[in-house]
Amino acid sequence: SRKISRVPHCSLRYTKSEDRVIQSSEDVFAAEGDTVTLDCTFESSYTNNILFWYKQEVNGFPKYILKRGPYGDGNAPEFKDRFDAKLNKTSVPLKIQKLHLSDSAVYYCALSLTLFGDAHMDPAPLGI
Repeated sequence: SRKISRVPHCSLRYTKSEDRVIQSSEDVFAAEGDTVTLDCTFESSYTNNILFWYKQEVNGFPKYILKRGPYGDGNAPEFKDRFDAKLNKTSVPLKIQKLHLSDSAVYYCALSLTLFGDAHMDPAPLGI
């Protein structure tokens, strides 16, 4: 089977000092056609959290994949079929099905209490 190249995995958060996103620093490798889950756990003193996932390809800008929150869920059209996430109390793992080589990228998980805020990035490597 053909291997998908390494995918660094980073976290992006809209900050408040007591709120944070926690992601694994482990590398994950998978074959084309496999299903993989990228973990994203968070700590927040609020219950109305909105969680986002983004994908950034080499030399590109982050692309919105999906959001999950109390005000509704949504996926970008190009990520509707194979990308999904379920928002739990402290996590929002991203599931990617039927992996393509083009899925190799940097993935960001973001936490926000509103749709706007100051962003802070904490890289944590993870790969497919």
